[in-house]
Amino acid sequence: MRATDRALGEALGQKFVEVAFSGPAKAKALQLVDEIEKSMKQDIETATWMSQATKQQAYAKLAAVSNKIGYPEQWRDYSSVIIKPDDYLGDEERVATFEVRRNLNKIGNPVDKSEWGMTPPTVNAYYSPPQNNINFPAGILQPPFYNPKADDAVNLGAIGVVVGHELTHGFDDQGRKYDGAGNLQDWWTAEDTKNFETRAECVVNEYDRFSPVDGVNLKGKLTLGENAADNGGIHLAYMALMRDLADKTIPNTKLDGLTSQQQFFLGFAQVWCENATDANSRVRAMTDPHSPGQFRTNGVVQNMKEFQQAFGCQAGDPMVSVQACRVW
Repeated sequence: MRATDRALGEALGQKFVEVAFSGPAKAKALQLVDEIEKSMKQDIETATWMSQATKQQAYAKLAAVSNKIGYPEQWRDYSSVIIKPDDYLGDEERVATFEVRRNLNKIGNPVDKSEWGMTPPTVNAYYSPPQNNINFPAGILQPPFYNPKADDAVNLGAIGVVVGHELTHGFDDQGRKYDGAGNLQDWWTAEDTKNFETRAECVVNEYDRFSPVDGVNLKGKLTLGENAADNGGIHLAYMALMRDLADKTIPNTKLDGLTSQQQFFLGFAQVWCENATDANSRVRAMTDPHSPGQFRTNGVVQNMKEFQQAFGCQAGDPMVSVQACRVW
C-alpha cells in the first residue's frame, strides 16, 4: 500500500476519493475552511498587541491564502508508466524514471501552485509559506478528524481545529516571515515583532516544563511553531462554533448529556489519542517539532478560559494554567 501510494499516489488517490470523499464532502469542507478564515480575520481585528499597519498586511496575506481540499483539480497522467504485476523492481525503476523526467520538465516554467505535496489518501495536512496555501488531503477528512454524520460541534473541535492550525502556520514564528505572495519579506513593524516574540516566548517556556517521560522535557523552541498553531487553531475553531451557535445555524442542545462546548473539546481531544513507548517518547521529545498528543490537548486547553468555563474548572486545578499563553 505504501509503495503504491509513493509511486502512483494520484492514481491510488482517484480510487480512494471515489470511495471515501465523494458527493458533497468537498463543498462541506470548503465551507468549514471559510468559517475558520472568518475567525482569523476577527482574531486579527481584535489583537490589541498589533498595530493597524501590520494588521493591514495580515489582512492582505489572509485574503491571498488559497485552499486545496481533498484532491487535485487535475489528476496526474501515468499512462506512460508501464506497470507489470510480476516485476516489482522494474516497476519501481520505471516510476522513478517518470518522476525524474516530470520534475526536470518543470525547469524554466512557472511554479505550478495546483500541484500537491501529499497524495489524496494521506492522513495529514500542511501549510506552504512560499505558496501561501493550506492543503487538506481526503485522507484526513475522515473520522475521527471529520465525520459528516457527527455533530457540528464535534467536527469543529476536530477538523476545525486542524484547519485553524494550518492557517495559523501562516502567522507563526516562521510563516509570519513570508508575505501574501509567498515572498520572504518582513511586513511587521519593529514593535509588533517584539510583541509577537514576547508572546511566543511564553509558549516556549510553558512547553519546556512539560515532561512526557520521567527525566525528559519537551523542547519549547523546537516545538514552538506547532504549539503556537495548536493554540491558535483551537481559538479560531471555537470562535466559529460560538458564531454558529449565536446565528443558530447549529442547535445549542445537549448530546449524550454534553453541551455543544463540551462536545467541541472532546472532539478536539479525540483526534490526538495515542499510545507510545517510553523509548519512542524520549526520541520524539528530542527530535519531533510536534508535541506528544497528551500536550497537544492538555497543554492547549489549560490556556483557555473557554475550556475552564465549559467544564467548571477553578483556579488551582490541573487544567488551569497559572500563566496562560496566547499568540493567536
